[in-house]
Amino acid sequence: MHPVADLSAQRLATADLVAAAKFGTDSPIDDPAREAQVLDAVAAQAEELGTDPDAVRAVFRDQIEANKLVQRTLFQRWTDHPEQAPTTRPDLAVIRVEINRITTALVQSLADTAPDRATPLCRPARALATVRVIHERRLDHLHTEALARSLNSVC
Repeated sequence: MHPVADLSAQRLATADLVAAAKFGTDSPIDDPAREAQVLDAVAAQAEELGTDPDAVRAVFRDQIEANKLVQRTLFQRWTDHPEQAPTTRPDLAVIRVEINRITTALVQSLADTAPDRATPLCRPARALATVRVIHERRLDHLHTEALARSLNSVC
């Protein structure tokens, strides 16, 4: 379960960069068309790996919502405290390459852990993995909350 939690934390770390790329532009946090593309792609990858595409789709819905939680919170923080706002705008295309790499690895990890995720031990294992990743990555409150949100549908 640790690889799933760790990859989720890696994916969430990109939310800060996405927020910095979008802040002060017309790019919305919510992008239903892009979200649908991601969900369709992960479902197709899950099918190729012989795992439940609906389960993977549910996990990625949570991943997307957790990512938007981080972005909204950062937007609000930067609006309230402009001195904390990013001074450079990362390239969203470059960030998406990293997101896609992590996404592919996360789908594989979900496929690898499918039998474990279907047992009653999944929830305690998820909780332990989450705490371990929070500690290892020294996540702040926002990213801790978002990590927990991102893993809701894992079990």
